[in-house]
Amino acid sequence: MPDGVAFCTYPFLLSPTTKSEIIKIESVIMMRTELQDSFFRAMFTGVTCPYLVLEVRRDSLVRDTLYQLDLKMSQDLRKQLKVRFVGEEGVDEGGVQKEFFQLIVRDVFSVKYGIFTANNESHYFWFTPGSDPSKDALEEMRLTGLLIGLAVYNAVILDIHLPPAMYKKLLGVPATRQDLKQFDPTLYRGLMQLHKLTDEELEYLERTFEVEYEEFGELRTHELVPGGASIPLTVANRDQFIDKYVDFIFNVSCNKQFTEFKAGFDRICGGSFVRCMRPEELELLVCGSSDLDFGALENSTIYDGGYAKDTPVIQFFWKTVRGFSDELKRKLLFFATSSDRVPIGGLSKLHFVIAKNGGDSDRLPTSHTCFNVLLLPEYKTVEKLRERLLTAIHNSEGFGMI
Repeated sequence: MPDGVAFCTYPFLLSPTTKSEIIKIESVIMMRTELQDSFFRAMFTGVTCPYLVLEVRRDSLVRDTLYQLDLKMSQDLRKQLKVRFVGEEGVDEGGVQKEFFQLIVRDVFSVKYGIFTANNESHYFWFTPGSDPSKDALEEMRLTGLLIGLAVYNAVILDIHLPPAMYKKLLGVPATRQDLKQFDPTLYRGLMQLHKLTDEELEYLERTFEVEYEEFGELRTHELVPGGASIPLTVANRDQFIDKYVDFIFNVSCNKQFTEFKAGFDRICGGSFVRCMRPEELELLVCGSSDLDFGALENSTIYDGGYAKDTPVIQFFWKTVRGFSDELKRKLLFFATSSDRVPIGGLSKLHFVIAKNGGDSDRLPTSHTCFNVLLLPEYKTVEKLRERLLTAIHNSEGFGMI
C-alpha cells in the first residue's frame, strides 16, 4: 500500500488498547463473513449452523470440549462461539462463554491433568518437562492453545498465569536469561552465583553439562550438549552452561508440548493482527491487566432504570466497594461480568452498567453477565446493601447470573 501506512510494519505506532480494538474489529468482520457464508451454504447444501456451538457437561468439560473441537473445520472455529451447559437453560449472549473459559482453563491447568506445573516461587505455569509425552497429553496441549486462541478471538480475558517467555515464544521471540529470572527466580540466582566461583571452586562442585529434572515423580538426567556428562563446568564455559540451561527450560524440555500448544493457538490467531503485537501486549490481550483501579470504574459506570450517580443506593454501593479488599473486588467483577480480569486500557473500558431492579426488598443483586450489567434493588440502608451484595458475590459461580 504505497499511499498508506501498513501498521503491521510499524506496530510501535499503535497503543496496546488500539491494537486490542483492531483485533476485536478483525474478529467481528471474520465472524460476520462466516455467518454470511453459512447462510449461503445452507441454501445449497442444507442446514448449516452459523455459530460455533459447544454443548458441554460441567463434570466433563475438557473431554467434551476436546471431542467437539476435534470435529470442527477451520472455518467453523472462526464463527462466533456459543456455549451451552447440558441440562441448563442459559442462553449464551456472552456470559456463558466467559464462565466456560474460566472453568475449563482452571481444569486444564490443574494437577489432575499434569500437563502444566506451577513454579513454587513465581506461581507461573509452564509445561511439565518430558521428551516423550503421551498422545492424550499432546491433544490436551493443542486444545489448551486452541482455547487461548478462541478466547482472544471472542474477546474473553482469561485468568491464567503464564510467564512472559510463553508470549515471546508464541510470537517467535527467543527466551532469555531475564525470562528465567521472572519464571524461576531461585534457579536464576543459583546460575548467576556461578560467576562468583573460581575454577577450583567449580571443580569442587563436580558439576558437568547435565541437568536433572523430575518427570511425573521420576528423576531424569539430560545432557545439555552431546557428551555433556563428561564435560566439567569451568570458568571458561560457565556462560555456555547457563545459556544451555535456559534453552533446556524454555525449549528442549518442552519442544513437543509447545509445538502442539502453538499449533492450537495458531489455528485461530496465526494469521491475524495478533502477530503485530509485542509479547507484553499479547499477555495483556490474553489475561488482562492487574490494575484494579475501581476509581476509574466508578467514574465510567453507566446508570439505568432510574438510577443516577447521586441516587442514595448508588452512593451506598460505591462506599461499600471502596472498602473491599482486592479479593472482594475481583469477586464483584466476576459476579457482574463472569470474569475477574481487567481489560486492556483498565476498568474504564469495561462498559459497566448498574440498573435498577425494583424497590427495597430482601432479594439479592443479580447480573446480566453477557452485557456487564449489575441489577441492584433500591436498598434503603448501606448495611443492607453490603450484606446482600456480599452474599451474592460469595456465591457467584453459576448463581445469580443471567
